[in-house]
Amino acid sequence: MTHPLPQSVLFCCDHNAVRSPMAEGIMKKFYGIGTYVQSVGVKNDMEIDGFSIAVCQELDVELSRHRSRSFDEMEQWGDDLSSFDLVVALSPASQRRALELTRFYHLEVEYWPILDPTGLGETRSAKLDSYRAARDQIITRLTERWGTAQKDS
Repeated sequence: MTHPLPQSVLFCCDHNAVRSPMAEGIMKKFYGIGTYVQSVGVKNDMEIDGFSIAVCQELDVELSRHRSRSFDEMEQWGDDLSSFDLVVALSPASQRRALELTRFYHLEVEYWPILDPTGLGETRSAKLDSYRAARDQIITRLTERWGTAQKDS
């Protein structure tokens, strides 16, 4: 059963370098600009991952301009956690952090257990397959939640 799209969604993972930027980019691509979508990490200690860029490029989702940021930096960028309708955590650490931060607000936090593809696979093509698996898990969760991709708005 799909839900109406929220006004705003925040995706979070450990470093805002792999899973949450993919989710942010794919959500924007699938559902257009009607929903405000951002992503953050528990820490910001890594740049956007090249494999994430590559597997999203296959869907015509551009991630190379993504700048990683943490929950703590979010407010400096002018985003307030309490202004999001939904927080989607893609890793256990980010779920804990989101629940910690949202206990003061009436904010929905959902946990989507998405594979962490970093460190999986020996060869470039095996690594790409791991990242595609994570990407495809995100797509499955998005479409289960909000229906199939809408035509480019």
